[in-house]
Amino acid sequence: MRDFSYLRAGSVEAARQAAALPGTMILAGGTTLIDLAKCGVAEPDSLVDITHLKGLDKIEVSARGATIGALAKMGHVADHADIKRHFPAVSEALWQAASAQIRNMATIGGNLMQRTRCPYFRDPANFPACNKREPGSGCSAIGGVTRGHAVLGTSDACIAMYPGDLATALIAFDAIVHLGERQVSVDDFFLLPGATPDKEHAIEPGEMITAIEIPDSAAARRSTYLKIRDRQSYEFAAASAAVGIEFEADGRTIRDLRVALGGVATKPWRARAVEEALKGKVLEPDAVRAASLLAVEGAVDNGANHYKIELAPRVVARAILKMGETA
Repeated sequence: MRDFSYLRAGSVEAARQAAALPGTMILAGGTTLIDLAKCGVAEPDSLVDITHLKGLDKIEVSARGATIGALAKMGHVADHADIKRHFPAVSEALWQAASAQIRNMATIGGNLMQRTRCPYFRDPANFPACNKREPGSGCSAIGGVTRGHAVLGTSDACIAMYPGDLATALIAFDAIVHLGERQVSVDDFFLLPGATPDKEHAIEPGEMITAIEIPDSAAARRSTYLKIRDRQSYEFAAASAAVGIEFEADGRTIRDLRVALGGVATKPWRARAVEEALKGKVLEPDAVRAASLLAVEGAVDNGANHYKIELAPRVVARAILKMGETA
């Protein structure tokens, strides 16, 4: 870790101005930043500490939806009674995301800004070829060990999986990221790798996440987050699904359906084809399983990650049927 300068921001505007300078990174919970610095990926010239800024840790829930400040701790949001009541998938995604110690330290804004856990990205000493770190250098993962890599949204330049849980739930319910003067949908905030995998977020110099807004919906109120992983805790998803359902008055016909995938794509992945295939239909197991196969349309494996193409539709179907049982 090289030497860096430190600035404790006194306002959001001061933090944004400082963050616009080249080589500057924002410090909040620090869980991702410290991790990247330890493995030699993050080498900031300057850190801007925003942890003491007032008002950025608020959690507000109303009839219109929820507004969650960027500095709200993951654990506080997961345990918030109104979040659990109105957005259960968000709460479940957060408490399954990390250990209690990390949840009590990490912030919502930092969680959205986390980088991939691709081992090739995080080992520059042994794998210098990584287009996320060094654009144009190549992708060491392609042709390597790929069990944890993406099968959706990949490109010839990158197959790194997006690891987060929270964003999967947020994308299912049309959440919005507040960047100060600008707002973008969570779906647009996360970028596909294409030919520029080093550009992961639609955030510009001088911008910082100030809050997340989640619109209220009946589907969000009846929702769940199902995460399948190699071990029960402290592990990233092999495949996950955030699902929310609104039924017609008969309690069986699907009026609204939200489905998003985690653990299988280069960004949080909205499965709109599954949603459209089931809206207006009576929830039946066979129909749900058939529609869930649409979740992996266009998937491309790289050897060892082929199992995700078979696993993801099963996770989606299981989550949808679980919500049907609660109707």
